[in-house]
Amino acid sequence: MKEFVCRINWLSRCLFVPVVGGLSVWAGWVGGVLGMVWAAEGGKTVRVGIIGLDAHAVPWTEIITSPEAPPELKSLKVVAAVPTYSPDIPFSAQNIQKNTERMRQMGVQIVETIDGMLPQVDAVMLLSIDGRPHLEQAKPVFRARKPLFIDKPVAATLADVVRIYDLAARTGTPCFSNSSLRYSPGIAQMRSDPRVGKVLGCDAYGPNYPLEPSHPDLFYYGIHGTELLFTIMGPGCKTVSRVKTPTADIVVGVWADGRVGTLRGILQGQTGFGATVFGDKGIAPAGKFEGYSPLLVEIARFFQTGKPPISVEETLEIYAFMEAADESKRRGGCPVSVQEVLEQAKKAAQAQPAKL
Repeated sequence: MKEFVCRINWLSRCLFVPVVGGLSVWAGWVGGVLGMVWAAEGGKTVRVGIIGLDAHAVPWTEIITSPEAPPELKSLKVVAAVPTYSPDIPFSAQNIQKNTERMRQMGVQIVETIDGMLPQVDAVMLLSIDGRPHLEQAKPVFRARKPLFIDKPVAATLADVVRIYDLAARTGTPCFSNSSLRYSPGIAQMRSDPRVGKVLGCDAYGPNYPLEPSHPDLFYYGIHGTELLFTIMGPGCKTVSRVKTPTADIVVGVWADGRVGTLRGILQGQTGFGATVFGDKGIAPAGKFEGYSPLLVEIARFFQTGKPPISVEETLEIYAFMEAADESKRRGGCPVSVQEVLEQAKKAAQAQPAKL
C-alpha cells in the first residue's frame, strides 16, 4: 500500500509538469489514467522492450536473465526488441547481426518497428549507441506513455536533449538517462566518504575515444567520465574551459561555490575510469567501475515507481557541460558559461520544437 501511495503521488506531480524552457503544460487526463493503471500494478513483472541492439542490449539482457541477477532485476523480463543500428558507425554495423541472433537465443522476440513492439511491453530501454536517432526513436514511446530509459548519449546535440525531455514532460512520461558509472558503489558514496569529508574538488578521468564525428567530442564516450565527475561534485557548474592535445582532453569546471572539478579525457595510453577526490578532511581515490548491475537495479526501480533517480535539471547540466567544453575548444580554451550554451539550446528547441 505504501508503494502504491508513492506512485499515486508521482502521478499527481505528472499531471502538471514543468517543460524544459520555463513553460508549463497540462499533461492530460489520458496519460494520467494510463499512469495510474500502470502504477497500481507495481511489483508485477515488467515486460521490457529494447530499441537498438548494437551495444548494451546483449550484456544487459544476459545480466537480467542470469540466475545470479540481483533480486531487484527479477521484476524485469526482456520480451521484445527492435534491431536498429547505424551503418555509418563501424562498431554498430559490425555487431548488429551477431547481437540480434544472441537476443533471439535468449528468447527475445525481434520486431521490425517500434510501433509494432510497444503493445507487447510495459517499459522501454532505448539502447541505440548512436544518439542522432534517439529523438525520433523516443517519440513513439512518448506517444504510448511507456516509461523510458535512454542509454548514453541522450542525443547527439544539446538541443535534441532538450527536445527529448520537453516531450517527456509534455506527455507526462517518466524518462531518464545515466552512465553506468554513476551507481558504482565506490563512486556513488564519495560525496559522503568520511575519509574526504565535504567534497572541495575532484579530478576525474576516463577514456575519450573512440571519438564519433557526428557527436560533440564528449557526448559519445566522454559522457562516462563526465558523469563520474558530476556524481562526486554534484550539480552547480558555472563555467567550463578546455585544452586538447593528441594525448588528452583536459576540461576544467568551476562550480558556483568556487569548487573546481576537472575531467581528463584520455586519448592515448593506458585507460580506465577513476578520480581523486579532495575534501576538507582528506584526499582519497574514488572506487572503480563495477559493472552494469547497479545501473540496471536503478532502471528496475524506475520502471516500478516511475520516479527517475536523477533530475532533468542535472542531466541537462551534464550535457551543457560537455557542449560548453566543445565551445571552449572552438574559442581557443576560453571559459564558457554552462548557462549560456543551455539557453542557446533551449532557444533552438523552442524555434523548432519536437512534434509527436
